[in-house]
Amino acid sequence: MNNKIAIVTGGSRGLGKSMALNLAQQGIDVILTYNSKKAEADAVVVEIERKGKKAYALQLDVSNSGSFTAFAQQVKAALEQKWHTDKFNFLVNNAGSGVHASFAETTEEQFDQMMNIHLKGVFFLTQKLLPLMADKGRIVNVSSGLTRFALPGYAAYATMKGAVETLTKYLAKELGARGIAVNVVAPGAIETDFGGGMVRDNPQINSFVAGQTALGRVGLPDDIGGVVASLLSDDNRWVNAQRIEASGGMFI
Repeated sequence: MNNKIAIVTGGSRGLGKSMALNLAQQGIDVILTYNSKKAEADAVVVEIERKGKKAYALQLDVSNSGSFTAFAQQVKAALEQKWHTDKFNFLVNNAGSGVHASFAETTEEQFDQMMNIHLKGVFFLTQKLLPLMADKGRIVNVSSGLTRFALPGYAAYATMKGAVETLTKYLAKELGARGIAVNVVAPGAIETDFGGGMVRDNPQINSFVAGQTALGRVGLPDDIGGVVASLLSDDNRWVNAQRIEASGGMFI
């Protein structure tokens, strides 16, 4: 199998879409997941195929760990059917959503939602997909600049992302025997529909973020997609257990 294959969760839009397209640009085939937006996911598949690479979209709710065994079976079937192989190379744990609420007002339901999506989901999805991952593969987890700096309203979300950064080190340590490197990418504020599109659509927030960023603007999805594709390139094979922040120099 010459072609490397990446799984990108939440690959139908925003950062995940940019990651998927950047990986395809780099010659990597992509299995992308979507939660509800099948048409958007299918459009990304078409775009990747236009670049001459293979792609496949699968539905996945990362907050529902009970569905992961069945999902792994779907991945196995897709690999056999589309690629005639039983292994993939790269896993990008990108899918997620945000909750904006002060610490005092965060509900247990919101906390559980963030935990299930960003921590339990990443932990057990990675575990379930490990048998299908080729040795010398690589995993990229997606965190947030909010683990380094604190902005009121993101206590639950950032707490889970902090846990994922710790998990990344443990994965790197325990999977090292198989030659699998594991890193975490931490985006700063990006113009997407994340959190209701607040950074993108609210001029005051946009200008505040730009003013606090050394490069003088808010990040765009392609600023992150390129970082992930680069981390999965052969040139970065020796980077392991690292937190790579891609924030344009926010709050430095």
